[in-house]
Amino acid sequence: MSNNILDGKRIAGEIHEEIARIVATRKTEGKKIPHLAAVLVGDDGASQTYVNGKIKACKKVGYEYTLLNFPASISEEKLLAQVDRLNEDPDIDGLIVQLPLPEHISSTKVTEHISPQKDVDGFTNLNYGRITSKHPGLMPATPYGIVELLKRYDVMLKGAHCVMVGNSRTVGAPMSAILSYQENATVTTCHIYTKDLASFTRQADVLIVATGKPGLITGDMVKDGVIVVDVGITRIPTDANERGYYLKGDVEFEEVSKKARLITPVPGGVGPMTIASLLLNTLKATRLRAGE
Repeated sequence: MSNNILDGKRIAGEIHEEIARIVATRKTEGKKIPHLAAVLVGDDGASQTYVNGKIKACKKVGYEYTLLNFPASISEEKLLAQVDRLNEDPDIDGLIVQLPLPEHISSTKVTEHISPQKDVDGFTNLNYGRITSKHPGLMPATPYGIVELLKRYDVMLKGAHCVMVGNSRTVGAPMSAILSYQENATVTTCHIYTKDLASFTRQADVLIVATGKPGLITGDMVKDGVIVVDVGITRIPTDANERGYYLKGDVEFEEVSKKARLITPVPGGVGPMTIASLLLNTLKATRLRAGE
């Protein structure tokens, strides 16, 4: 692998090993073992893959886990009742409801129903709002993973000009807030409707892109020495392999990597770090609930 790659898969592996050692120590000391509950609604292939990846990570580090799979026909009322049950279960430390949900169920309503103390995805309004405080709660998983990845590559965020392209509730908006309030970076937030986007991206010391628009950022849109984090991942149809698709990010990797000091690959960059941060949040939730 090129020496300018931000290898999320490797760093996530290191985090898994660190957590596994902590869990082993907790077992020896008779302390609570983190327990993550995951709720999957329907049989969407991508959602099943994401949840399976999270369960596999739990097994790897020694967490207890519960997987609840409901049919796509489940009513919103019954799903909320299941969330209530998990909220009240004293043995459950972390709770995730895999998105997207069927159209007849409000993702916002379900997400806000999760106890903020168990919201290890960091999606609830309370955890989102606490980003701006000196004592943040459970951080949104993908932004948290990105910051952890950059720190482990000794990227100085304090004072850096970070340009965030994308303003989604799950990545772009909380990422901008974390960089500004927690890391003391200078932050410019853009999106696909920004006029003359390149005039902003060329200023970036650190460029983070999360739009779902494959190939949006080209080589002429960045400066030499930039650090690039590509959150986008889109399936592009192809006849060149058995799967019938290949994965492409929001950044034209071949062009931009020639100018970047560090850059994430797609896949293998942000995705593994999102799961690693989910595990870190679950450990934090366990410790907080135990009064440690």
